[in-house]
Amino acid sequence: MKKKDRYAEAGVDIDAGNKFVKLIKPIVAKTFKSGVRTDIGGFAGICSLPTQGLKSPLLVASTDGVGTKLKIAFMMDKHDTVGIDLVAMSVNDVVVQGATPLFMLDYLAMGKLDVEKAVQIVKGIAQGCTEAECSLIGGETAEMPGFYAEGEYDLAGFVVGVVDRENLLEGSEIAVGNQIIGIASSGLHSNGYSLARRIFFDQLKMSVHDRVDEFGRTLGEELLEPTRIYVKTIKNLRRDLHVTGIAHITGGGLIDNVPRILPKRCKAVIKTSSWSPPVVFRFLQEQAKLSPREMMRTFNNGIGLVMVVREEHAGEALSRLKAMGERAYHIGCVEARADREEAIQFADV
Repeated sequence: MKKKDRYAEAGVDIDAGNKFVKLIKPIVAKTFKSGVRTDIGGFAGICSLPTQGLKSPLLVASTDGVGTKLKIAFMMDKHDTVGIDLVAMSVNDVVVQGATPLFMLDYLAMGKLDVEKAVQIVKGIAQGCTEAECSLIGGETAEMPGFYAEGEYDLAGFVVGVVDRENLLEGSEIAVGNQIIGIASSGLHSNGYSLARRIFFDQLKMSVHDRVDEFGRTLGEELLEPTRIYVKTIKNLRRDLHVTGIAHITGGGLIDNVPRILPKRCKAVIKTSSWSPPVVFRFLQEQAKLSPREMMRTFNNGIGLVMVVREEHAGEALSRLKAMGERAYHIGCVEARADREEAIQFADV
């Protein structure tokens, strides 16, 4: 028996890997922007650094995964949307720093390479990259027999963007009197799934195929709703309006993420009655009897992005967001923070 056959017998099929690369090449190529200087299948991805018009370019990088939301994809045997989540989690982190995403690399690991499933995953990644105007220039597909349960896999993504130093968003310009705008999420996005799964599947004994009248679709369809990608929205808004800070609301919810951009002497005062969370959040809270604070620290509660603007720009920002098709709300303001005060307070909780 040839050595390559023995390797395949051990669980790693090189021929399947080569077939996979061949199948995804045209899918990935559609994401390439003008700066890409490579093709899929090489040893590394190559992309030129667009410095024209930038006085002092900075690279901004982020990495993330999809978390246990992948378990829902396994249950549904639906794999063409988790790639969108993968892109969203990293490009949103890059763009809130003021950067333009340039390129992405992905990491896909399976016990045994399922070419058809892997192609569906990459289609989702490519779709997300197209929406984020970001090139997918490479990645790694790891076949790891005995490491993952049958039919399961893991995903990670790595994004690099660029920003001129003078356009970097760090939150240092946030000041007392600034207004806080919340931009709607599409649902749970990619956080809080360990708790959501425990509530839905262990406590309520539900199936992903159960139709939930409140959702207007099956539980699995609700839980697999892709994470919103806010790249174009932020880029368009910042062309004409001065934004002092932006926070991506991920793990830790509003409680942990908003303070990350606030100067030491500032606090965010949020009025939770200013928006109506999607029904999935109310359903979770009622069924599991979660406290408002637990909800605010575990889930995004319908706010995927928080944007801070000067008071005189708040109205125009809301109008522009609405014109772009976003659901946005005036959810609070920035106030002076005293010693030992929390960095975020809820006015009506």
